[in-house]
Amino acid sequence: MGIASDFVLIVVAGLLGGIAARLLRLPLLIGYVAAGIAVGPHTAGPKVGQIHDIETLAEIGVALLLFSVGLEVSFRDLGRVRRFALLGGLLQIVLTAGGAMLAAIHGLGLRPVDALWFGAMISVSSTMVVLKILAGAGVTSTLASRAMIGILLVQDLAVIPMLIVLPQAGAPDNLVWRVSGALAAAAGLIAAVFIAGTRVMPALLRKVLDWGPRELFLVAVVAAGVGTGYAMSAAGLSFALGAFVAGLILSQSEFSHQALSDIVPLRDIFGLLFFVSVGMLFDPRYALANAGLIASVVAAILAGKALILGILARIFGYRNMAPWIIGFGLSQIGEFSFVLGSAGLSAGLLSKPVYDLALAAAILTMALSPAVSAAALPVGRTWKRWFGAGGPVPPSEPDDANLTGHVIVGGYGRTGRAVAGVLKEARIPCLVVESDYGLITELRGNGLPGLWGDVERPEILQAARVEEARMLLLTVPNQKTVDTAVQWGRRLNPQLVVVARGTRVQDVRRLREMGVLTVQPEFEGGLEMIRAGLLRCGHPEAGVGSIIHDLRAAIYEVRES
Repeated sequence: MGIASDFVLIVVAGLLGGIAARLLRLPLLIGYVAAGIAVGPHTAGPKVGQIHDIETLAEIGVALLLFSVGLEVSFRDLGRVRRFALLGGLLQIVLTAGGAMLAAIHGLGLRPVDALWFGAMISVSSTMVVLKILAGAGVTSTLASRAMIGILLVQDLAVIPMLIVLPQAGAPDNLVWRVSGALAAAAGLIAAVFIAGTRVMPALLRKVLDWGPRELFLVAVVAAGVGTGYAMSAAGLSFALGAFVAGLILSQSEFSHQALSDIVPLRDIFGLLFFVSVGMLFDPRYALANAGLIASVVAAILAGKALILGILARIFGYRNMAPWIIGFGLSQIGEFSFVLGSAGLSAGLLSKPVYDLALAAAILTMALSPAVSAAALPVGRTWKRWFGAGGPVPPSEPDDANLTGHVIVGGYGRTGRAVAGVLKEARIPCLVVESDYGLITELRGNGLPGLWGDVERPEILQAARVEEARMLLLTVPNQKTVDTAVQWGRRLNPQLVVVARGTRVQDVRRLREMGVLTVQPEFEGGLEMIRAGLLRCGHPEAGVGSIIHDLRAAIYEVRES
């Protein structure tokens, strides 16, 4: 059956690898790469026969992956942390790539061209892994998380010039002229794509939707991505680069969300082909023969990237635990390193052993990323305890020095802003504790007393006069912060009433067993939708109240075991 049988083998192997990755709580792409190793030419067992044809299909997978990443780009998210994301992100890429290149040349004895590709590959972090970790912890809206997302966006965008410049670095003759020419050609093509994408493509997609059927919309979206990629490829640039640019332009249109929703299943299948093809190129014998070298390189990458990012975060004004969270959270190598490595290998500019080394390091750093990210807060606190770090960050003093019998509101996000506003209208004294210094100015401008600091720290709670407070109301989405704040609040004031936000059902029940009045915001929103829907359908109001009561009891009531 030729390529058909190879495709079936890859999908089945990818499924088994994905299941294994999920059971081990690893990113799916690691399971896909492992599946590629299993069906590749370097291991025993079933093998893919038409490797070249699969690699050709994998190019489409890369294009669709980058196209979807372009569609997901939010310049609004970048704008919130633009100074650190733009300047800090670019500095991080240069420092990481440059440092890795020098270390590879002098420490590993690599050729300069190999070292250049190696440095570029490890300079980017994994958007998929980081977003998964942040979403799982329920902390995507915190200051450190927004900074991390901004850095990831800049790294993703930086792949464009890397794909243009790095292939020109193979021959040193007239390097500046060739790089300038490639950048100029890319700029011209991107300008043409931008005009077509902002003027022609939205009108075409609108017309397609008017014509119906919906499948035609999907075909038009895919044609926009791969068509732009082909145009870039025909001009001597990267196929994947063109797809990314097309997605980036469409991301600013009204069709971006639906286009992304429609293309995700197709992207995932072709993306599977790409990650499996990456694994097929990997030689496990290299990993076994160089286990010590790989372990040393992984440790150096994790420590080096965490140090660079943490220092940059501190330089750009991030305080307390944020530099530790940002540094540890972005210390892994990203999925775009596979894209860069494949480009270098296919162009003959990156040697196979260096590719294997970078690939092994990428897989291991991604696998270790959840544990490394979780270590940020303990390591940061230990550092402060051992070395003082000037002691805890001194909090700004509360605006009202005579606060007593007040409510401490932890967090000034959407929920905290609403709570503090209601307390102010009800003339109940309150003090908002917020770790984002930029929000302190905003809340004080709204006539609310504010204290800058981390609500989980005992020094901050003491500065907020928790001993005289009547209530601690925690609206922050980070469950670890909530747990620690509850423990310290109760220790400093045993009579303190605590109301807290619970992220998951098990968090709600655990907090209520501790005597904390707990609310699950998403669940409460769902209850209100149920109430409105049932009443609109003519259900008796008494019956609706009984249903809501039973649903709420099932979540909030603590049952004896």
